[in-house]
Amino acid sequence: MSEVKLFGAWFSPYVKRVEMALNLKGVEYEYIEEDLKNKSPLFLQYNPITKLVPVLVHNGKPIFESTVILEYIDETWEGPSIFPKDPYDRAMSRFWAKFVEDKILENEIKGKKFFGGDNIGLVDYVANYIAFWIPLLQDVVGFHILTQDKFPNIWKWCYELCNDSFVKKNLPEKEKVSSGLKRAVETGSLY
Repeated sequence: MSEVKLFGAWFSPYVKRVEMALNLKGVEYEYIEEDLKNKSPLFLQYNPITKLVPVLVHNGKPIFESTVILEYIDETWEGPSIFPKDPYDRAMSRFWAKFVEDKILENEIKGKKFFGGDNIGLVDYVANYIAFWIPLLQDVVGFHILTQDKFPNIWKWCYELCNDSFVKKNLPEKEKVSSGLKRAVETGSLY
């Protein structure tokens, strides 16, 4: 059996992407919560370059950056696919996953339940922070950019994604995240 470790921070949407993918594939792993203000020597040994979470360690080899980790997970373990099988569709998923990091994709989701159609895929995993974290942050700061009136398709997708039974059980507790965001806003620090 292979040894899998995931270094993360409970509040990180990037870590949650990876956790969801590991859970989707049924991969057993050890989760190691990292204090981002006081990083452990083991974490720094595995990630001396960016010093950011998530870091997936598989058989002693570290992999960085959540989208790279998602691709690694999909190629390494059996189970439901994160990436489409067709090379063109796979390339387009990579494009949209990269694009979603910078934009809100109102028109791309129009008429679909998820970015992958009826099934959750790479873009949905990458964009989970839009569905879960952004609405919570908006509530904390009292300023709403992502609204149902302005982005009805994204709003519907947020609802579908956050209420999907698999996604729901893999997200952190809303109250805990809201409290952490409130503290971060009050202190001016995310960590």
